Amino acid sequence: MFGLEPGDVEGIIAHALQEDIGACDWTTAALIPPDLCSECAILAQAEGVLCGVPFAKRVFQRLDPTVEFYESLEEGKWLTPNACVLRLRGRSRAILSAERTALNFLQHLSGIATFTRRFVQAIEGTGARIADTRKTIPGLRLLQKYAVRVGGGVNHRIGLSDGILIKDNHLIALGGDIREAVRRARAHAPHLLMVEVECTTLEQVQQAIEAGADALLLDNMPLETLREAVRLAKGRVRLIEASGGVTLDTARAIAETGVDLISIGAITHSAPILPMHLEF
Repeated sequence: MFGLEPGDVEGIIAHALQEDIGACDWTTAALIPPDLCSECAILAQAEGVLCGVPFAKRVFQRLDPTVEFYESLEEGKWLTPNACVLRLRGRSRAILSAERTALNFLQHLSGIATFTRRFVQAIEGTGARIADTRKTIPGLRLLQKYAVRVGGGVNHRIGLSDGILIKDNHLIALGGDIREAVRRARAHAPHLLMVEVECTTLEQVQQAIEAGADALLLDNMPLETLREAVRLAKGRVRLIEASGGVTLDTARAIAETGVDLISIGAITHSAPILPMHLEF
């Protein structure tokens, strides 16, 4: 599953079901006989990249371990309106109680995968890659970053322990000394961690390079400044990343400056859902 193990998400799914069902789904319990079974299908209502099918299946399986899936599209499949994403048969009570949670996972994650794919297509052929950020919904980061990978993007840090990124507030707290910040990072961090420095000016770029930074995060730079920063850093650091207010209209011009990575918080925090519905 694109680098995500089933055990990584069982707790998320259990919490989501508990959040929605609570003590009891009183409507379903009151109306639906416990032995009634039904067949139903989840249909797409718009174009986009499918993501979240394994999680939707687990939602239904947790409430009905005997549920059967007759039709299931693969992750990453391009959807068209009315495409059948998933067809299943099981206990009607379980299907009705699980419906909203399953759809929430599918719609949200497919929306992220679709938005990511649009950025990936926008910079195709430039050599740059689209990456996510830590701007995710608390508790859903693993799933959201999974959806980015399904959409063709790459993951930045999963969490703070995955790398060193010296940002503006770190520098302000330290008095603005990039050289000292890099020195302290090298002295305290495991030797395999890459040290990246956020830069907003060409002066900071030069300081970070001279301090021995492994990577640069060029934040909110105008295109001309960004090009010059890339010229200064190319071949002197391992990775050059751009970020800050990137849109589908500006992504390609940013990629063409020669950066290696473009990180975009919007692909997780502002992706519109891909609408779907379940029909009996």
